[in-house]
Amino acid sequence: MDSIARLDPAEVRRTLRDAGLRPRHSLSQNFLVDVDVLERILAEAAPTTGRAVLEIGPGLGILTGALLEAGAAVTAIELDAGLAARLRDRFAGAIARAADHPAGSGAPGALSLIEGDALDEPLTRVCPAPYDVVANLPYHITSPILHRLLGEPPRPERLVLMVQREVAERIAARPGKMSYLSVFVQYHAAVRLALRVPPSAFEPAPEVDSAVIVVSPFPPDDRLDPAAEDELWRLVQAAFRERRKMIHNVLARQLGLPAERVAAGLAAAGIAPDRRPQTLAVGEWLRLLETLGPLGPDRRGRLPER
Repeated sequence: MDSIARLDPAEVRRTLRDAGLRPRHSLSQNFLVDVDVLERILAEAAPTTGRAVLEIGPGLGILTGALLEAGAAVTAIELDAGLAARLRDRFAGAIARAADHPAGSGAPGALSLIEGDALDEPLTRVCPAPYDVVANLPYHITSPILHRLLGEPPRPERLVLMVQREVAERIAARPGKMSYLSVFVQYHAAVRLALRVPPSAFEPAPEVDSAVIVVSPFPPDDRLDPAAEDELWRLVQAAFRERRKMIHNVLARQLGLPAERVAAGLAAAGIAPDRRPQTLAVGEWLRLLETLGPLGPDRRGRLPER
């Protein structure tokens, strides 16, 4: 772990300078320089020999190197061409092991590097299942990445993610502070906020705090069938267009349902009509979906992922 022992802001700046690179704010490039935080991430991830791990935005390869040393078979997706070139040089041996190994079988300490935009990749299929996700996610793509990883199988078995603290708290929110994003993630998985991380843990230091969350997807049989899931998200999205308004009025307006039907559905689900959407837990949304019945044609578009 010598590379971890030398982890500090000056070393990161020197590495970038020697490679002719500089952090790109447009890509949310903030490189981890805190050894304690790195070790906490690894402890939460608990990579094992041959375990398939997807890393998004490996950057300088600080986390990548630690995962490889633990014996994980890593698939990393890097958008920045300069950083991808440096990763190919630094981990040439690990990349060669991946090339020599049969596809999908998980060679210990092997690295498959994909140069491109993670949002353009079939994320749930780029490495063999079962797999985990361990990443210092670029802040601006956290929500769409979670939608892609949780929205279709094969889902990862565990996600250990560094994200913006505000987003982490939104994802892990309890009823009273729920959002569409928190309902979506908590429908699919258990969420735990494992660690708060200050700006000083990065080079350059971001303007916001960060946090590490652990997301543990539920078994496949804990989910609705695809058609019912589509109805669920229509219901939740409609409500969160006016999340601070009374849910009875919001659903009647946004779904175009008769007020009497909405009132009956809420009563059957045990939800007071003056509740606000942000106060409902995932289980209440599921009961409401059942008591309302089919929602009919969608008259409004989908909300943006957030």
